[in-house]
Amino acid sequence: MFVFSDALLAWFDVHGRHDLPWQVADDPYKVWVSEIMLQQTQVKTVLQYFDRFMQRFPTVHDLGTASWDDVAPYWAGLGYYARARNLHKAAGIVAARGHFPQTLEEWIELPGIGPSTAGALMSLGLRKYGVIMDGNVKRVLSRFFAIEDDLSKPMHERAMWELAKSLCPSERNHDYTQAIMDLGATICTPKKPLCLYCPMQAECKAHAQGLENELPFKKAKKPVPVRSAQVLVIQCGDNWLWQQRPNSGLWGGLWCLPIIDEPSEFEHRCQTLGLKKVVQKVNISHSFTHFTWQLEAFVFHIDPDQQEHLAIELNGSWMNPNLAVESGIPTAMKKLISSLSL
Repeated sequence: MFVFSDALLAWFDVHGRHDLPWQVADDPYKVWVSEIMLQQTQVKTVLQYFDRFMQRFPTVHDLGTASWDDVAPYWAGLGYYARARNLHKAAGIVAARGHFPQTLEEWIELPGIGPSTAGALMSLGLRKYGVIMDGNVKRVLSRFFAIEDDLSKPMHERAMWELAKSLCPSERNHDYTQAIMDLGATICTPKKPLCLYCPMQAECKAHAQGLENELPFKKAKKPVPVRSAQVLVIQCGDNWLWQQRPNSGLWGGLWCLPIIDEPSEFEHRCQTLGLKKVVQKVNISHSFTHFTWQLEAFVFHIDPDQQEHLAIELNGSWMNPNLAVESGIPTAMKKLISSLSL
C-alpha cells in the first residue's frame, strides 16, 4: 500500500538535502533566519547571505539588540526588505523575553510570521509537530492529487491546508517538512519537473493525466507597469551624495542616491540645488514584483564648497561607493555604480 509520507521520507533519506547551514538540531534561531530569507528567494541565493549574516548576528540577542543601521547592510541585495525589518523587530521581542516561542500561536504573534513559517519553526526549529504550506508544498500536492482549483481563493487554500495536515506525520515530522520542500525545490520544480526521478510518479494524478506542467493553477499575469524616475549622482572627488531611505516603504532603511519621482520637477530641482552641467548620463532598469523601474541617472561634478549646502538640502551624507555598499544599498544602486564605472 502506497503511503505518501513513507515514500517521501524514503526518497529524502537518500536524495534529500542534509548539509544546509541552518539544518542544525535545537537551533530555532538559524531556522528562523533561513525561513525568512527563503521567502520569495531561492536557496542558492540565500546561501550567499546566510553565513555572513550569522557571523555578524550569531544569536537572537545579537540581532534583537542591534540597530537597524547595523542590520541593513547584511540584508542589502536580498530584496523584500520588509522581511528584514519584521525579523529585526521580532528578534527584539524574543531577546527581551529571553526565550523562543514554544507554540504555533506564539510564533504567529511575532511580526512577519504567518502560519506556514510558524509551522516550519515548530517542525524544523523546535523539532515539534508542525505543518507548512509554502510554494513547494502547494505545487507537490496540487500535482499529486491533480487539484485544479485556484489556490489563491481562501476556500481552496483552507482545503489544501487540511490535506497537508492529513498527510503530515508526527514521527520524523522535521524530516518530512524538509523532504517535501526538497522534493518541490529539486524534482517537482515550477517548470520542467523531473518526473522520471520522482518517488511519487507512479501515484501522481497530474503525471498520469499529463497535467504536471499545467498545475498548480496559475492566474493570467497582468502586465507589469513601468515607472520612470531620475537619479542625481552628485560627485565631489571620490565621494557621492547618498540619502538614507525611510524605514517604511521601498528600500526601507537602505542608502540610495537622490531620486526624483516626478520628471517635471527635475529641471527645477537641479536649478534649486545649483546643479548645472551634466557630465554623464546612464539608464538602468530594475524589476520589482509589482512594477519595473526605469531609472535615468544624471552625473554632476561639484566643487568642495558646495558639499555642506547640498548635504543639508538633501539630508544626505557623502560617501565613496565602496563605503556606501558596506553601509547597505539596494541592488539597483549597485547596478548604477557598475554602469558608471564602465
